[in-house]
Order: sequence, then C-alpha cells, then structure tokens
Amino acid sequence: MAIRAKTQSWQVIVLIAAALALMAVERWKPGLLRSWRDQPATSERTPGSESRDTTGKPSSSDKPAVVGGYERLEGCEWIAHRQNDGDSFRLKLPDGRVEQFRLYFVDCPESAFKEYGRGENNHDRIRQQARDMGVTDDEVVALGKRAKQEVERLLAGKSITLYTEWDDPFGDRRYHAFVELPGGGWLHEWLVSEGLARVHTKGAMLPDGTAEAAHERALEQREREARAER
Repeated sequence: MAIRAKTQSWQVIVLIAAALALMAVERWKPGLLRSWRDQPATSERTPGSESRDTTGKPSSSDKPAVVGGYERLEGCEWIAHRQNDGDSFRLKLPDGRVEQFRLYFVDCPESAFKEYGRGENNHDRIRQQARDMGVTDDEVVALGKRAKQEVERLLAGKSITLYTEWDDPFGDRRYHAFVELPGGGWLHEWLVSEGLARVHTKGAMLPDGTAEAAHERALEQREREARAER
C-alpha cells in the first residue's frame, strides 16, 4: 500500500511539472513570434536600384538615345592627339572611353608631306587633293594644316554632340560620325563651306532624315562656291 501511494505521488509531481512547463512555453511563444516578425527583412535589390554605381556614374544599362538610326552621344570632349586632323579626331565619350571618329562625306587635305617606310609617302594623295580643290600641292597642305587647327579651335573645351552607327569600314576602330557644331550646324558642312575639305568619302542619310543623295548635291554646290571664292 505504501509503495502504491508513493508511486502515485511521483505521478502527480510529474504531471504538475509538465503542466508548469507547458504554461511557460505558451507564455514565451508569442514574444518569440513577435521578435521574429520585427526583424528587418533581408536586403534585396529592386529593379532600377542599380542604375548608378558607387561613383555616381550611369551604369551600362543607361543607353544613349537613338535618332534617325544613329546613337546620339552628348557631352563628348575633344582629346588632343598627334594623329588628329580636320576630318578625323579623338573624342572622350560620356562613359569615359576615348574613340576615334571620321566625318561622313568629307576629306580634308593632308597637313604635311610625309615619308613612310619602304619608300612610301603621301605625295600622290596630296597631288590628287590639290587637283580636286584647284590649288597647288603646297597650298593644299596649308589648307590641311588650317583645317586641323580650325577643328580643334571649334571643338576643344566644348561639349560635343555626335551621331554614329559605329561602322568601322577599315577595321581600325575609326568610326564614321556626324558632329554638331557647338553653335549649331554640322561640322562637315562648315569645312566644305570654308574651302577646307572636298566632298570625297562615304556619305549617309543625316540624323534628321535628309537623304544622302540630296545632301551630297548640296555639299557639292557649297564646294563649288568655296572654290570660286578662293
């Protein structure tokens, strides 16, 4: 009898302990849920949150505007280089790259008589340029020097806008482009009007939709007028 009573007493104690433990868990559980729910959510990148990097520069997802089939690049900068001339020069793009561009439609004269390796030179090219522009060889080289100087004067230190399709016909990373003058108008038109370039290279439709053939005829008229005034 004493053994049975003792066993029952232990059973009561175990039941009471289990009940107390259950009550403690029930009281603790809501606080645990609240503290878990109040934790800050894991950081996630939402669409558009990476539009700029830590330096503040636009990311590669920010693409230039396309106008008339050409990429329109604003805020380009003139970069001085020994190979720059009137119709071909280097510009720093808004993303920091430096690329070489060549103007559509026009060819500026050579700015110096040059001798290359293996007995080659640019004298035949100069003679052709002089013949087309109606001047002597020395005079056409002087025009080439002036074209180089004038283009640098017009563009250096200015915010430049250009239009390009990134065509690279010679495989030398020299891309054709239309370049706007800071005061308005096209650089290649200005060069022809000033008698500093001949109409003698690849043409294309203008960004404003002007047809290539029509624009070439207009340039040839400017070329004749400049030659008559020389």
